[in-house]
Amino acid sequence: MTFTSVEHPQSNGQAESANKVILSGLKKRVQDSGASWVEVLPRVLWSYHTTIHSSTQDTPFNLVYGTDAMIPIEIAEPSVRTTAFSEEESDQGRRVDLDLITETRERARINQVAAQRRATFKYNTKVVPRDFVVGDLVLKRAQLTQMRNKLSPKWVSPYKIDDVVGKGAYRLRTLDGGMIPRTWNAANLRFYYS
Repeated sequence: MTFTSVEHPQSNGQAESANKVILSGLKKRVQDSGASWVEVLPRVLWSYHTTIHSSTQDTPFNLVYGTDAMIPIEIAEPSVRTTAFSEEESDQGRRVDLDLITETRERARINQVAAQRRATFKYNTKVVPRDFVVGDLVLKRAQLTQMRNKLSPKWVSPYKIDDVVGKGAYRLRTLDGGMIPRTWNAANLRFYYS
C-alpha cells in the first residue's frame, strides 16, 4: 500500500488519471440528462470498466474477470452471444478464459510499461530542469495557509539560494539575511527576475 500526500495528489498519477476520466464522464452525463451525479455514477463506472485503455490495450473488466463484458444492449436485444448461448460451451469457454488470464494480464503489464516509457521519454524531451546555484534570486510557491483567495499571489517574495542541499533541494535566505526554515524542492521555486 502506498500513501499520497493531500498536498500533492499528483504523486498518485494512476488514481488521478482515473478520477479525471470518471469526473469528465460524470460532467457530460449530468449536463446531458440533468440527473444527479449519484444516479449516473454506475453508468459512468461501467463505461470506464468496459472501455479499452490505451496504456494496457485492454479493458479493466477483462483484466479482472478474464472475459469481455456483455454490454446492456446485448442483453436487451438479440445478439450472437445471447442467441447462440450454450451453457456447456460457455463453461468450457470460461475455463479457457481463466487459463489465459495470466497471459492477458502479463501482456497488459508489458503494454503499460511500454506506455510509461513512451510518456517518460516524451516528458523528458520537453521538460527544462530547474537548477539553481547559490546566490540565485528565486520566488517560492505560496503555501495554502498564505493564500487567502483565488486572487492571492501564487508565488511570494524574492529569496536568495543559500545552499544546495541535494539534487533539487535548496535552503533559502531572505534578502536581509534571515534563514528560511526547512529545505525547498525545485518544483516549488522559480527564478526571480528583477
